[in-house]
Amino acid sequence: MNISTAEKLSGLSSKTIRDYEAAGLVRPLRQRNGYRSYSEADIATLCFIKHAREVDFSLAQIAELLALRNNPQRASADVKVLVGEHIQRLNQKITDLSSMKDTLENWYNCCGGNASPHCAIIDGLNKHGCARSSD
Repeated sequence: MNISTAEKLSGLSSKTIRDYEAAGLVRPLRQRNGYRSYSEADIATLCFIKHAREVDFSLAQIAELLALRNNPQRASADVKVLVGEHIQRLNQKITDLSSMKDTLENWYNCCGGNASPHCAIIDGLNKHGCARSSD
């Protein structure tokens, strides 16, 4: 299969497929003319990667998951540990995003949104800016 067929079957763009190839996650055969030739196994791998990205696994984590997927002697405990760590990172990300949202909502609600130059959003961003040099 060529890359356009791989696109259709996997739901990924050709650029994304090439990026995954560059990252070593998928290795299609190369024809004599240099074109990529994707097998059914490559399409299955691309779909696996797509689903893993949908739940926010990094490319490094996906490489680990693919190694486990392709290892018939894998222990499901190894997969579970990797996913458990990912869940912990997601929970931290949710906490961080919730805090950001609360901060933005507070600034938004305090902003008059009128013709006045005073803006609680700008004030909030100024207070949370970089440390100022003492020069």
